[in-house]
Amino acid sequence: MNEAPSLGAEWLSALVGEAPVQSGYPASVRVVDGQLAGRAARFIAVVPDPHSRYPRARNGEVGLAEGWALARAVREAMAADDSADTRRVIVAVIDVPSQAYGRTEEAYGIHQALAAAAEAYARARQAGHPVIGLIVGRAMSGGFLAHGYQANRLLALSGESVQVHAMGKQAAARITQRSVEGVEALARTITPMAYDIDSYASLGLLHRRLDVAAEDTSQVAVVREALVAAVADIGGRTDLADRFDDQGRPASMAVRRRLREQWAG
Repeated sequence: MNEAPSLGAEWLSALVGEAPVQSGYPASVRVVDGQLAGRAARFIAVVPDPHSRYPRARNGEVGLAEGWALARAVREAMAADDSADTRRVIVAVIDVPSQAYGRTEEAYGIHQALAAAAEAYARARQAGHPVIGLIVGRAMSGGFLAHGYQANRLLALSGESVQVHAMGKQAAARITQRSVEGVEALARTITPMAYDIDSYASLGLLHRRLDVAAEDTSQVAVVREALVAAVADIGGRTDLADRFDDQGRPASMAVRRRLREQWAG
């Protein structure tokens, strides 16, 4: 069985060059230790594994094995830097079409596996690791929540291949009892329903969109430069305040303010 195309795999390879893939992880989770502006960095990507025992994970969806492996990759980096003065950068290279919705996955607790991954990224950020999510393809549903959404900064490439949403168009059509064309029409009038990266950026969650086409890995120097700039922008911050402070999210800010008031009282 041939390996499915993966923007995540292509960009991971472009970013790390000849650095070896760490052993001991599932074939669907690639972990590479490298450098970013002279600072240690761990790059992590979820890629298709056509030989996976879990059919839903064969196309790059984030399932049981992937969730636990992501958590392990991040936590191992944290443990390695536990006594270090400078903690390594963690870059989640994101091209995930979904979480793996399957009977087996549900029976064996995919919610726990993906929660472990999300929690590991959050813990790493809070421990002082600069965590960057680099969206090079699809960032969908629980797959995105588990792999990259907890980053200090989210960066994205450009083009129709780069999409962010809570669910794929076919799933959204079934849930809303519309056609795919109907979902696309709805997305043109309701920004949170849109899939394109510019609409997502308008919600205030994206740190920066790069004018680099997702398919053009020859622009890797531009992307690496943006990653270095993002690390500098993070500085010593360990929270997600840059998302919450965005002026384009007044309703979200109002909800958070009221919740704080209620919990304080």
